[in-house]
Amino acid sequence: MQTRQSNALRAPQESLRDAKTAVSDAEPYGEPFDDVHDMHEDGAPRARARYAGESSSAPVSAMSSTTRDAAQAREDALNGAKTDAPESLEPLGPDDPLAPLPFNPYKGNRGITRAWHAMKNSFAGFRVAIREESAFRQELTLAAILLPCGVLVPVEPVSRVLLLGSVFLVLIVELLNSSVEAAIDRISLERHELSRRAKDLGSAAVMVALFICVMTWGLLVGPLVVHWVSGWVRAMQ
Repeated sequence: MQTRQSNALRAPQESLRDAKTAVSDAEPYGEPFDDVHDMHEDGAPRARARYAGESSSAPVSAMSSTTRDAAQAREDALNGAKTDAPESLEPLGPDDPLAPLPFNPYKGNRGITRAWHAMKNSFAGFRVAIREESAFRQELTLAAILLPCGVLVPVEPVSRVLLLGSVFLVLIVELLNSSVEAAIDRISLERHELSRRAKDLGSAAVMVALFICVMTWGLLVGPLVVHWVSGWVRAMQ
C-alpha cells in the first residue's frame, strides 16, 4: 500500500520535472522577456513571452522562427530597394547657392550679335553717365585736355602708355563708382549706414585713381615742363 502511494506521488513529480526540462530546452532565450525586447528592436512580431512553469510546444517555436525569417527577408528587401533606387533630391530653394540661376532673356545672344548688343549697351552707359553724373563730365573734360597732351609730349613709349592709362583709369573708376551708387539707390533711397559706407568707398577709389594720375603726370611730364619754363624765362631775359 505504501509502495503504491509513493509511486503515485512520484509520478506527478517526474512529469512536472520532464515538463520543466522540455520548456528549458525549447526556450531559445535566457530571460522570459527577451523575445519581447527583440520584438521592440526590429519591429517584427515574435512569440509571446513564456514564463516558468508554462509548457512550450514545437508549433509556437516554429512559428516564431518563421516570423523572424519573414521579418529579416522584408528588412533585407527594403535595404536593397533603398540601395538600388536613386536618391530623390529635394528641389533647391531660390536662396540656395547651389540652385541654378533663373533664365535671363538678355543672355541669349551669341557671337557677333552679342558683341553688337554689348556695344549698344556700352554707348547707352556713356550717355547716361554724361547726362546724369556731373563728376564724370568734369573728369571727361579733363581727359579731353590730357589725352592729346599725352600723345604729343616727347616721352618714351612706355611713359606715354602710363600717361594715357592713368587718365583712362580715372574714367573707369568713376564709371564703377556711378554704377555702385545707382545700384544702392535702386535698393533704397533712405539713409543707411551701409549705403553711406559703400558710396564713401567708391569715392575713395576715385580719389586714389586721381592721385595715381596726378603722380604719373607729375613724375613723367613735370621735368619737361620745368625745362620748358626755364628755357622760356631765359629767352625772355
